[in-house]
This record gives sequence, structure tokens and C-alpha cells, in this order.
Amino acid sequence: MTTQDSFIIAGKSYNSRLLVGSGKYTDLTQTFDATMASGANIITVAIRRVNIGQNSKQENLLDVISPKKFTILPNTAGCYTAKDAVRTCKLARELLDGKNLVKLEVLGDDKTLYPNIVETLVAAKELVNDNFEVMVYTNDDPIVAKELENIGCVAIMPLASLIGSGQGINNTSHIKIIKQNAKVPVLIDAGIGCASDAAKAMELGCDGVLMNSAIANAKNPVLMAKAMKHAIIAGRQSFLAGRMAKKNHALASSPLNNLI
Repeated sequence: MTTQDSFIIAGKSYNSRLLVGSGKYTDLTQTFDATMASGANIITVAIRRVNIGQNSKQENLLDVISPKKFTILPNTAGCYTAKDAVRTCKLARELLDGKNLVKLEVLGDDKTLYPNIVETLVAAKELVNDNFEVMVYTNDDPIVAKELENIGCVAIMPLASLIGSGQGINNTSHIKIIKQNAKVPVLIDAGIGCASDAAKAMELGCDGVLMNSAIANAKNPVLMAKAMKHAIIAGRQSFLAGRMAKKNHALASSPLNNLI
């Protein structure tokens, strides 16, 4: 199996459950190579940091990551208030010819980049009311996740651990609860460090994983992108297959009857 079973976000089907960022690479060539190696369909772009047409004098990401081949997911990275996040989403909609799919993140502080949930809820309500299709970065609180779904967000994106930390999934029990309670896709966002982290997220039942630093900050980003692609597929297959039950005793692999 070289591709994954498809999943749906905001009414559109995607073949890859790996979503990747477009920042932190050495240049646009490396961005393109890693993106292609990942097999991702959705590429997230920090509107306040990456040029997709705002500045005609700079290299344009869309010249190498074409909106005709990929779904460009603008995000509000760097926003610390609901007002700034909403304004950034509106700018993104203008730059992307009216497309409404956005990734909302409203940060609380510079040190942790932890989400400011109060401002996130305010922004989510305003954006949904303005017909945006909101994929939302949040903490791993199941109550908050459900409230964001009730507001109308099309995907819930709890952090595994702090953005860019590479710590992996710190709270598997909360991620499981969020997924069990959700009627929209749940995607891990932030904190993935290696392929086993990505596989674990999928084995928990998550619908997908979004990552940037884990690939871009690897010693060999293109090779890591390939590893993440296969990890997502393996983790998803493992989840669908259903793991064996854990036991407190040994059980021989071979039958014990008819022994010689």
C-alpha cells in the first residue's frame, strides 16, 4: 500500500493524511523537494512570514508549490489576538482568490507558543460566521476541542507538545478522548519530532498529522519527509488492523497441542 485511504476536510477528499508546512527550509528548492517527498496534498503557509504574492519583489512560494497541484492552507502563525488572526485570514482569502479554508492559531506568548484559547474561541466564531472553513490549533483539552467543533470548525488540531519542540505526544489519553468525542477530523499539530511520533499519532486514531519543524529541521529534510510519509501510512494501517490485546502473562506463539 503506497497511498492511504482518503479522508475528508470541509467536503474535499485527500489521499495523504500527512500535512506539511512550508517554512524553515534553506530555500524554495528544498521546500519543493521535501514537499514532493512527503506525498502531502495540503501545504500550510504562514501568511505573515511567507510570500504568496504580498510582495512582488520577493520569491513567491506559489511559483514552486502550485495551488493547482496542492491545497494551500494559510495559517495565522504569529498572531496573538483574535483581531490579528481574523485580519490575516481575510488577507489570505484575497491572495488565494476567495478560498475559505484556513488554519487558525492564536498564540499566548513567545516562549511556549501555546494557544490562547480565549482569543482562539473569539476568532473561530467570527471566522465561521464569515463563511471561513476553519481548521483550528488548540491545546489538548477535550472540552475546548468540543466547543471549537460546536462553533463550526471543520477540523480540530490539538498539539502533541509545544510547537517546534520535537517532544512527541505528551498526553495520549487526552488525544484519545478528543478523537472519540469528535465528529470532525482530528489532526495532531505541533510537537512531532520523528517518524515514530507520527506513527503513534495515527495509531491513536487521529485522522492526520501536520508538521513542519520535524522535517525542515532534520539533518536531511527530504529523507525525513519520506520517512514521515511511510510512518503515517504504517500508523494508519496499524490502527485499522487493530492491535492485539495487552496481557499480563506470556503466551506462546506456537500452538501447545499435539506437541512432539
